[in-house]
Amino acid sequence: MSTRTDPGWPLFAGLGPLGALPSAPRLARAFTALVLADWGMSDLREDCELIVSELTANVIRAATGPDGHPRYDAEGRLPVLWLRLLGDSGELRLEVWDNLAPELGKPAQRQAGTTDESGRGLEIIAALSKDWGWDHIPSHGAKRVWALVAR
Repeated sequence: MSTRTDPGWPLFAGLGPLGALPSAPRLARAFTALVLADWGMSDLREDCELIVSELTANVIRAATGPDGHPRYDAEGRLPVLWLRLLGDSGELRLEVWDNLAPELGKPAQRQAGTTDESGRGLEIIAALSKDWGWDHIPSHGAKRVWALVAR
């Protein structure tokens, strides 16, 4: 964990890199709870834990092959993700970065059917956040998905 002062967001904490494995969402939730408690923002904990869990789970899903095993890149490396929390007194920005190939998962909100077992994550994020979005950051070879939560 690293904490530093940033002129745009006075509070910053980051976690990672984490291997894109099933244990990552649990670690991201615990990190989020600890940071929010430290920042005096525990009132946002439940919603933020759920958002972070959904964002990291989406990376894990995209990083897992059809056989249920992790996808490795051409050099044999496991995909990784990073979690960033940026806050001020009124808002918190949650970011999950990953280094997956762009074709492995562009976030798209969809309407899940009543019998679907998945597909509601971005709908949940949209309901719990003030705004959300994503972008590809070529200079870092990464994708960033973010959600903004207001007090």
